Amino acid sequence: MAGKWITSCQIRLYMESKQRGKTNKVAAAVAGFSERSTYRIEERSHQPSKRKRGWKTRLDPFESAWEKELMPLLQANPKLEARTLLEELQRRYEDQYPDKLLRTLQRRVKQWKAISGPEKEVIFRQNHPPGWQGISDFTNADELDVTIQGDILHHLFYHYRLAFSGWEYAQVILGGESYTALAEGVQNAFWNSGGVPTTHRTDSLSAAYKNCSDKTKEEFTESYRELCEHYGTEPTRNNKGISHENGSIESPNRHLKNKIAQALMLRGSRDFTSIDIYRAFVCEIIARSNKRIEKEYTEEREFLKLLPERKTTDYSEERVRVTSSSTISIKSVVYSVPSRLIGMILKVHLYDDRLECYAGADCIGTFQRIRRNKTRRHCIDYHHIIGSLHHKPQAFRHYTYRDDLFPSFAFRQAWELMDKQLDSKRACNEFVKILHEASRPECEKKVNGYLETCLSEGRLPKSEEVKNLFAGTLLATPSLKETRLQLSDYDVFLVSQQGGSV
Repeated sequence: MAGKWITSCQIRLYMESKQRGKTNKVAAAVAGFSERSTYRIEERSHQPSKRKRGWKTRLDPFESAWEKELMPLLQANPKLEARTLLEELQRRYEDQYPDKLLRTLQRRVKQWKAISGPEKEVIFRQNHPPGWQGISDFTNADELDVTIQGDILHHLFYHYRLAFSGWEYAQVILGGESYTALAEGVQNAFWNSGGVPTTHRTDSLSAAYKNCSDKTKEEFTESYRELCEHYGTEPTRNNKGISHENGSIESPNRHLKNKIAQALMLRGSRDFTSIDIYRAFVCEIIARSNKRIEKEYTEEREFLKLLPERKTTDYSEERVRVTSSSTISIKSVVYSVPSRLIGMILKVHLYDDRLECYAGADCIGTFQRIRRNKTRRHCIDYHHIIGSLHHKPQAFRHYTYRDDLFPSFAFRQAWELMDKQLDSKRACNEFVKILHEASRPECEKKVNGYLETCLSEGRLPKSEEVKNLFAGTLLATPSLKETRLQLSDYDVFLVSQQGGSV
């Protein structure tokens, strides 16, 4: 038996004989090798034969079709899969090529692609010098199922990362991948990191690039080019549709959402009382993550460019006229503004989450930005129009945006009760008076409590009772002492003007 390879089957047969109580000599004889070999097997130093079978165990079922039919198809389109080829053969030759031959054909196709197939794209791993590249991207965060007071929060994350150290910044985005969101996120990231990278990389964002069909004509949008010039960073992008070129941020996107998902599990609830609390929650997670790479970040920070003296524009601007209804329309969404602005042209700065309205150089108000859904949306604040409505209470019943005038559910229930028990005119008068009292500074909460008490007791709210709630808190008009002046009292002014003589 000298010179022959001991196979795995022989070793397995030997071990089974040993388990049945046979001696080494008898077990070796059963397995077909010498007793000396048993010592190497027992010490686990024996290497079984690795010779591959050089013969076929059955005829190749695709021998007749391979060169004449399958190879021409693969040469014309190398991306064809084995299953597609098998189905084509089944269409041409019914009952000749059953499904059980799929694995055999897959091996043949794989072997052909390895020997004769086209070249594949090579991914070139890159070294990232410190301070050289910062990368921005947006990623959808709806999968986190975060809610704000029970309502699903549809949002994105703007995600920024320094390629060398892995330092990152994330920001909750309520709209889409707009220039406003990009500009605000990039600037916040630069200022939080303490410097500016040599290059700033994104994917093919329409907010940053004009994606033309002719790639030789592709260029930056004017706003994005000015943003990069302000910070002295060179804008770059990966090729459209090739995500692995932006790999330093694509994979971290998944890690970011996973970290937040894990933190939400530990928190025990995905509901937050406000968007600001949720933003603070995300910032805390990012801060803890950045502590782990503090050494690398400290090294990279030395290579970042200095920040400019100030930030640049991170909003878009629109000019709108205030209608006679005391409203403005921004991006197909209607907002109310104070009625004193009717007829004026306002300059509106649009941020991702808010609107800032200016009359000339003066900011007259900041409003939460609303996104339209399938229908036009509106955001009406009853404080803006209650003065006019108080003089025309009957306009309340059929007001287009009436449902937006209820500050809380208690106000809505109170109106429904009053509308049911009082006549049409009196119901409007009473409710508008109650709403007018609630519009006073710091009075809405107290009026809401009064309405809840009335509703729980089953009695009708009355405007007179609401007015009496604040009777003791109104400041009394101070009495002024009447002073009568004589004509001679003005002589003192003449003395001062004429050097002391009248």
